[in-house]
Amino acid sequence: MRITGISTHVVGTPWRNLTYVQVHTDEGLTGVGETRMLGHTDALLGYLREAEANHIAGSDPFAVEDLVRRMKTGDYGRAGEIVMSGIAVVEMACWDIKGQALGVPVWQLLGGRADVSDNRVKAYANGWYTVERTPEAFHKAAEAVVERGYLALKLDPFGTGSFELDHAETVRSLSLVEAVRDAIGPERELLLEMHGRFSPATAIRLARELEPFAPSWLEEPVPPENLKALKKVAEKTTLPIATGERIHDRIEFRELFESQAADIIQPDLGHLGGIGEMRKLAATAETHYVLIAPHNVGGSVLTAASLQLAGCTPNFKILEHFNDFADAEIKKVVKGAPEVVDGYFTLSDAPGLGVTLDTDAAAEFPQQQARFDLWAEGWEKREGAQGGGR
Repeated sequence: MRITGISTHVVGTPWRNLTYVQVHTDEGLTGVGETRMLGHTDALLGYLREAEANHIAGSDPFAVEDLVRRMKTGDYGRAGEIVMSGIAVVEMACWDIKGQALGVPVWQLLGGRADVSDNRVKAYANGWYTVERTPEAFHKAAEAVVERGYLALKLDPFGTGSFELDHAETVRSLSLVEAVRDAIGPERELLLEMHGRFSPATAIRLARELEPFAPSWLEEPVPPENLKALKKVAEKTTLPIATGERIHDRIEFRELFESQAADIIQPDLGHLGGIGEMRKLAATAETHYVLIAPHNVGGSVLTAASLQLAGCTPNFKILEHFNDFADAEIKKVVKGAPEVVDGYFTLSDAPGLGVTLDTDAAAEFPQQQARFDLWAEGWEKREGAQGGGR
């Protein structure tokens, strides 16, 4: 079997473009992969056009390791977000083809279920707080998440906070967290996102004030480039620290593990080179007693691929899900889209990734000039950034 070529399809919304890649073969099997880029969609498409000619066309889709190696190192450049995302969408499509050809789900090819007694994967909701930044609005929105059966949800309550957060904004942010905890009760998981906003001193201060609300983690409390700053926060709080969505090569996680500054890592399958790279990273994390909870801000193909990893990974904690609340209509572009029922995904037994792209439905959502600026007022409404500045 050989790859004859690829086709790309961009599904657009005001705040995110989702790129789907179909990998076609000479035996009629087609696999699909997905990633989400912020502001770099055209760059990704340009890279994929060159990579198709240089590396992908003519390759054996079963030889995933060889294809990843050639795409990552064969151009003699240091692979960053664009290249690793391009590798990811092609790589996961090859796993999809391989599973279809063999008649088994990808998780079966990766070692089988980690827990044969349970075929469920816990989910947490994101994208649900597209409302006014008031305790009343956040309380009502959180109740809607509970009504959908979710047992966990995440929010960034900190507005446009950057490095510092003044007293008034601190009071307001804490009131939002308090409202959400009241809405969901003590038994559900509350996950807090900081989006790398703060200095270590501010993050430490906020962590102490957030402890009464018992969050299951504090995510990216400081910008991701400085691991000593992250370690400083980790040493001053009892809250678990989560980070990793903006690391795009598993090798770069080495220093994070050595620092012991993170309890949960959050690599994005669509940016880290695909399923095989994530499986290797998860195994390394396990040797450091670190859990994995992938960043998953894409659509249903990326969710399905992340679930394949979840099924065979002992240290898998939970999977993020946007599409019950943000852009829920785009779920129709994927047949067999995973669904959350009573707080969990069910691990599919369907061959490959278990999903197919409906290209006609995808065409209903053309690529947009999507913008998402976390330092713009009203970003939480996910309507796209207003204007060009902050």
